[in-house]
Amino acid sequence: MSKAQIQNLGVEEQNAKALTEIWLRFCTRFKSEVGEAVYSSWFKCLELDQIVNGVAYLSVPTKFLKSWIHAHYLEKLRATVVQELPGVTDIVLNLRATTRIAPPTGAERPVIGGLREIGKQDGTVEVRRNDGPARKMVEGLEGSSLDRRLVFANFLVGPSNQLAHAASQQVVAAGPGMGAMFNPLYIFSNVGLGKTHLIQAIAHAGLESGRRVVYLTAEKFMYGFVAALKAQNSIVFKEKLRSIDLLVIDDVQFLQGKTIQHEFCHTLNALIDSGKQVVIAGDRAPNELDNLDERVRSRFAGGLCVEMQALDEALRGRILEARIEAARIGQPGFEVSKVVMAMVARAIDTNGRDLDGAVNRLLAHTILAGAPLTVEAAEAAIRDLIRVREPKRVKIEDIQKLVATHFNVSRADILSSRRTANVVRPRQIAMYLAKTMTLRSLPEIGRRFGGRDHTTVLHAVRKIEDLVSKDSSLNQELELLKRLLSD
Repeated sequence: MSKAQIQNLGVEEQNAKALTEIWLRFCTRFKSEVGEAVYSSWFKCLELDQIVNGVAYLSVPTKFLKSWIHAHYLEKLRATVVQELPGVTDIVLNLRATTRIAPPTGAERPVIGGLREIGKQDGTVEVRRNDGPARKMVEGLEGSSLDRRLVFANFLVGPSNQLAHAASQQVVAAGPGMGAMFNPLYIFSNVGLGKTHLIQAIAHAGLESGRRVVYLTAEKFMYGFVAALKAQNSIVFKEKLRSIDLLVIDDVQFLQGKTIQHEFCHTLNALIDSGKQVVIAGDRAPNELDNLDERVRSRFAGGLCVEMQALDEALRGRILEARIEAARIGQPGFEVSKVVMAMVARAIDTNGRDLDGAVNRLLAHTILAGAPLTVEAAEAAIRDLIRVREPKRVKIEDIQKLVATHFNVSRADILSSRRTANVVRPRQIAMYLAKTMTLRSLPEIGRRFGGRDHTTVLHAVRKIEDLVSKDSSLNQELELLKRLLSD
């Protein structure tokens, strides 16, 4: 094959055998130049995709590999490719076109952007161009992009997110034209706990079932509405938005502007009243979204509001295991022992994004150090992710005020000698919280509660502990009070 042929022909027209031989020759030479260890760590997964107009298009499976090669070996890689591959004058390094996930074998899912994912027997996923009408989008209404990895098959369920997951599945199972059971479905949590994954999974499943779906961030909704106002076609924008089957809104706490919020509320009303499904995600409960109009918050509260709570240790361990398995695709030699995984899952108790960061640091340490990953080495690698927070110093006065407000009594009632039922229970709860959330002694707590004896405080603490073990609603109420005091 001549230089001109290789330079001007695409992959589909090239002689595959000749191209493979050229690439193998390059790999052998490059391995000898950089050394076996470096080649195995960084270039084993490097592939030649095509040669077009003198440019060799190379690819690697992960962003980490791409950025590292760009930073450390790009010029050397370019020089060797140009020398070894006839007719090539430059290179381009991309991410691999196929994404390996782990869906059920044989599963096929639509993907935003005209692609589809096809599950194979070996547990990988092949991404192909979708030639058929696999999804219904609303013509002329551009939604936010969906991440094809965020599907139900990849969502790990635990006690902290079980209810939110079940509600999401129910929304999907209802299907078009069947009426909405939970409408709107409002999911809220702190950052990194999986709410975006869950609502995007709903959007993917809705597209797969043939529903007209629009997924929007609050920012995208605001941009679209303002652009429609400027173009003087806001009526068309509103009509298109109200013609869909499923509206999914993310990060609703960022919705700003009185006019935009009013229009958003009208859209919600129109969709819900016509039996169309609305799914919303935010970082707080509806009644805590102070920047939103009261009518919007009321509409949210009128549906099903589900909180996704902090990940428990067992779920963090499963997430770590899944992330490490995914990392092994690009680095087959990446091994993390059960002991190390348990340590990381125990140490990082914040959110899933910090767990992703931990896996990246463990992978980098393994590659760069070239040694087995011990517990000590892992602790050093993730040290910056372990957040040592000073607990907020809770005051007994704050506890008394919050409990009084929560139970609709006065702080003076709690400190008084009144023995009515509507005062005794809040007083006992306040004493219990003072014992569990402060460093004050029982006698000191007693003095701060109207000069009571320490035995009275001890009785109150034991009483509430006994009730909590039997009454789950009281337990949830106490957790809410603790969270409000800690924030």
